[in-house]
Amino acid sequence: MNLRAKAMSLFLLGLIRALTGAQARWQGCPPKAEQRIYFANHQSHADLVLMWAALPSELRSITRPIAAKDYWTKTPFKQWITTAVFNAIYVDRTKTTDQDPLEPLIDALESGDSIILFPEGTRGNQEEPQPFKSGLYNLAQKFPQVVLVPAWINNVQRVMPKGEVVPVPILCSVTFGAPLALEAGEDRGSFLARARQAVMALRDS
Repeated sequence: MNLRAKAMSLFLLGLIRALTGAQARWQGCPPKAEQRIYFANHQSHADLVLMWAALPSELRSITRPIAAKDYWTKTPFKQWITTAVFNAIYVDRTKTTDQDPLEPLIDALESGDSIILFPEGTRGNQEEPQPFKSGLYNLAQKFPQVVLVPAWINNVQRVMPKGEVVPVPILCSVTFGAPLALEAGEDRGSFLARARQAVMALRDS
């Protein structure tokens, strides 16, 4: 990370923590520098930023959030932030190419990075997450050695409601739960339902 990106990183951390508190609650596992897939509920574009800010610095440096390419590359500044500061992995949601949407995630995991994933695939506006899409299951199959950590993001949708551009100061938190693993013979539907339940179980904890 160059000096400009490092300065922006420190500025964003201060701003995010001033606006949200960005509290991390490690209830089911400690913050540990091992390869992980963090998967969480998704209600705002600010989810990416809050998850990044909630991680301690030693984990931020090895963890890459997933970012919707159509949103986070709309302006040169957004693209620079997600590339230089967050080291994000862009996912193309437009489906205009034949590329496997998981390919950038697979490349990152094969390189030894941890990732932050939102298995709903798109933002919801309900109290409960939408059904999880198959990406998490496919990655769990391909990378059985990677630790799967559920997380619940609380209140961030009130900081940056859908359609709004000015954030509102609201205390937010990210609760990390106990890791889970794909069981032998477990089918896609059962695993995704169990993973979704593991995220929801952290909501009121």
